[in-house]
Amino acid sequence: MKSRLLVFLSMLIMFMVIAPLTSGEVFAQNDVPPHKAQAPGYYRMMVGNFEVTALLDGTHPFLADELLVGIPQAQVDSMLALNYQKSPVEGAINAFLINTGSKLILFDTGAGELYGKDGGLLLGNLRASGYQPEQVSEIFLTHLHRDHVGGLLLKGKMIYPNAVIHVSKVDADFWLNPANKTKVPKILWPMFDGAIDTLNPYIAAGKFEPFDADGELEPGIVAIAAPGHSPGHTVYKITSAGQTLMVWGDIVHVAPVQFPEPSASIKYDIDGTAAVQSRAKIFEEAAAQGYWIAAAHVSFPGIGHVRANNNGNGYIWVPTNYGLMRAAFAMPAQTATPQD
Repeated sequence: MKSRLLVFLSMLIMFMVIAPLTSGEVFAQNDVPPHKAQAPGYYRMMVGNFEVTALLDGTHPFLADELLVGIPQAQVDSMLALNYQKSPVEGAINAFLINTGSKLILFDTGAGELYGKDGGLLLGNLRASGYQPEQVSEIFLTHLHRDHVGGLLLKGKMIYPNAVIHVSKVDADFWLNPANKTKVPKILWPMFDGAIDTLNPYIAAGKFEPFDADGELEPGIVAIAAPGHSPGHTVYKITSAGQTLMVWGDIVHVAPVQFPEPSASIKYDIDGTAAVQSRAKIFEEAAAQGYWIAAAHVSFPGIGHVRANNNGNGYIWVPTNYGLMRAAFAMPAQTATPQD
């Protein structure tokens, strides 16, 4: 009996040691595990009392040397090389979620299904970050290009059924009218279908409310017209407890080029001259005031600061320094998640 007990205990110990090593996939001693997918694309920080969550929708190969204008192609290639990049650049598609404590507000929605496998990750990343799409009550769009509105739908259905969609009326009037295709180059024609198809369900549900002018749209959220890339392109200035974040949409597409050379425009700009002027104005204010920036197409998480270059030419992007959410830990529990 004693010997049987010893055998049983020996086998039990062996099982306890070996089982954790053999659960799931089984590998021989020298086997290399297969490559793994990227981690969930969300990043969190505080701006005053507002929680900001950057959400990655995807990355898209961007032909910087072909699409940038107002700058020699050789200079574009050289500037990319200085940043250990080359065309096509993997351009980030970012959106930003603001938890004010009373509302959950999304700024832009990514490309969704409209960019194929290059987009459509935002919904999964939103959930991974601890939120559900049904909790979003307001969505503010910087403009109605496909990589900012496409994430409103999934297989033709509204992803955010409880959210009201807001955008500049100037932009809505332009992109929701197919007759305006005759006013733009063919490269911009897909923007009309993208805007119309993704917004129609929200319009039919009475969930679409464009705004007419600059000014405060919600407590602490101010709209600022920044036309050029799109007729009604809008920057949102978000302020809480003395800190300010600018959500600036498509002020920048290719960071290694357009920060040091703000005069470089892009073929997707409906008015390149106005786009350059808007960029210059926003850069100057952001650098002078030390605002936080949330940028749609700067490498994820797209959050940082802009500062003037010491040589007096152009600007420098300073990405956020990774940190724990210590401020959030101290927040009252009732402000951690807004009401559904």
